[in-house]
Amino acid sequence: MRARTALSVGLAVVMTVQTPAAASEAGAGQGPARGESSTRADVLAALHGEAYDYRVYRAYAAQAAAAGSETAARLFRETAHQERYEHFAELARLAGLVGSDADNLTTAITGEHYEATEMYPAYARQARRDGCAAAAKVFTEISHDEQRHATWYTAARDAITDPDADQRFPVGERVPAAAIPAGPARCTGRTQANLLDAMHGEAFAGVQYALYSEHAQRSGRPRLARLFADVGSQEHNEHFVEEARLAGLVGPTEDNLRTALAGERDEATITYPRYRDRAVRNHDLAARLFDEFAQDEARHAGQFAAALSCR
Repeated sequence: MRARTALSVGLAVVMTVQTPAAASEAGAGQGPARGESSTRADVLAALHGEAYDYRVYRAYAAQAAAAGSETAARLFRETAHQERYEHFAELARLAGLVGSDADNLTTAITGEHYEATEMYPAYARQARRDGCAAAAKVFTEISHDEQRHATWYTAARDAITDPDADQRFPVGERVPAAAIPAGPARCTGRTQANLLDAMHGEAFAGVQYALYSEHAQRSGRPRLARLFADVGSQEHNEHFVEEARLAGLVGPTEDNLRTALAGERDEATITYPRYRDRAVRNHDLAARLFDEFAQDEARHAGQFAAALSCR
């Protein structure tokens, strides 16, 4: 769970756009974290990490199932479920991630515009320097998608804030899930790191937009709910998948178990204890949550280690 380039922009977006009032309107029941900015940054970094773990473990589960390793597939699915529906959900409530529909759209517009005009064009240029034409092509195509998303979200915000605006804003199309086959990384140098950075951002956006969609549905705006859901499906099922294929994200089941074990051990012994200790110094209630997550990740590490010992 490292704070990368895309994450740093995400922190700025949420910290400047979200307000306590907007968070309470989300119906999440809790406002933003109250501690120092370091704790808030840790909460938001953890959100990106949990979303990424969720998406990766789902990919590992699909690979294990296809290889006939149903026990490993079930373990990956169960771990992914906890990362997404417990850890991410609790962190999102703590951070006040979901605001009013208008605030959610503003957050989304800012993030999509940054990715379209700065992040992905820069990644495409770097990929060309690294001689990875396939990544340059994918990054360029995604930048165009993100610009289109920003345009759609802007039209939606106009519609909900101005009764005289066109109410039939675009909603996109749902992108079905796609497999991430096992294979080696196709790029080297800085481009490989940029692929990992981008995957963290796409994983986070997919889960974030799912929460925004649920809020819009509760607010009586089914068209907006569909827009968030459809864009989120493209982030998860197309953008993340294309980047993961280039990055060599998925390997044989045994390799995936080793990767998962190393990641969970790091979160259990380094990442979450560090977040917890900073929150304690700030007298922040996030400390309890971080401590619980460290224990959960230690348990996951034990489960992955046991699965490896049986192979």
